[in-house]
Amino acid sequence: MTDSAGIPGGTDAAGGGKPPNGRRRRRLLRWIGLGTGLLAVVGAGTGWWIYSKLDGNIAEDTSAAAELRRYDKERPLHLAGGAQNILLIGSDSRTGAGNAPYGQDEGTQRSDTTILLHLPADRRSATAVSIPRDLMAEIPACLKADGSRTSEQFAQFNWAFEWGGTACTIRTVEAMTGIRVDHHMVLDFSGFKKMVDAIGGVEVCLRRPVDDAEAKLKLPAGRQTLQGEQALGFVRARYSLGNGSDTERMERQQAFLGSLVKKVQSNGVLLNPARLYPLLDAATSSVTTDPGLASLRGLYELVRGVRDIPTDQIKFLTVPRRPYAADANRDELRQPDATQLFQRLRADQPLTIAPPAAKATATPAPVERPDGARDEAAADEKADRTQGSTEDSTQGSTGDGTGDGPGTAEPSTPVPTFTGTTAGVADCR
Repeated sequence: MTDSAGIPGGTDAAGGGKPPNGRRRRRLLRWIGLGTGLLAVVGAGTGWWIYSKLDGNIAEDTSAAAELRRYDKERPLHLAGGAQNILLIGSDSRTGAGNAPYGQDEGTQRSDTTILLHLPADRRSATAVSIPRDLMAEIPACLKADGSRTSEQFAQFNWAFEWGGTACTIRTVEAMTGIRVDHHMVLDFSGFKKMVDAIGGVEVCLRRPVDDAEAKLKLPAGRQTLQGEQALGFVRARYSLGNGSDTERMERQQAFLGSLVKKVQSNGVLLNPARLYPLLDAATSSVTTDPGLASLRGLYELVRGVRDIPTDQIKFLTVPRRPYAADANRDELRQPDATQLFQRLRADQPLTIAPPAAKATATPAPVERPDGARDEAAADEKADRTQGSTEDSTQGSTGDGTGDGPGTAEPSTPVPTFTGTTAGVADCR
């Protein structure tokens, strides 16, 4: 007989029978090992490529670091070991890809949004403090982009970023608060949009429909998910939402950031590679940071420290302020509340947040705008800025905001309450 190859005697006679089980098993294991090794090499190569790409995306702000070193002896000391203070700056620069539709580039930029983020040593909470653009502040002598230096001036806060960039803004914040800024991050319009799109949008809720051509925003009332362009219009719009005040604008930004935090903390993002990589790519390619954060590892360490904070412990508030005496369209710090807030953050001490009290029903008088127009929105904002005072408990406190009850001989220092909100609060705006 012949086998299928025509060899007489069949497969046994030709010596072509199936190999013994042991030999076949060893051959199979070799192929499995080879395949596993190949996959490991490909996986490692892909992982390294992704890491290198994301790490290379981040822009390092070496000029700000050099300027801050020049004035290091004047800067506040870091009093609380393990705590971190990070200045988040949203730039209104029109330079860069995707920013041209928001206005003509005149070669300058101002801080559209500035938030001081305090992370306590125990990482059980986070406090984000908004600093109004129009807050009057002492701005130090700063290095300009052309190499010249400005003189020290008392001016509205967001001029610091235009005159001297990030370093000037940091020095202004430190002089105002006495708080050492450990890190900073600057994000522009295009970067903000990319990050929102990367996580599939952010949910907001509107009491009334919005139609604002200047902000490129047209939305129905109710709960909805905003994509990048809509989200940018939502956080930047001023005169078409609420009473048109910058107070409501900052509150809306804080509510939006709270919704964004909840979305990023959800399994739909952090545990979904299809969404996590675009978010990391958008974030790393859209920010300029100090050298300490200018690496994927640096950003990862930061995110790891805050990813497990409960949303009701992520607090948002605005620095206590009131209308500036010389110009009702500007702000000034309200004392002693602002000093008390800064002292507690500097010492890494707890504070509590409560929603703002109901507005008075009386309608405030309109305020004259610089162009002579009657601005009722500015009057509403003036009323808004009289709220938010610190509310200390009149009874003893355990230090966590709860009273000790009757019969306590020596109550501990009460934990102050400031007007604000948390990421756990969801309401219509």
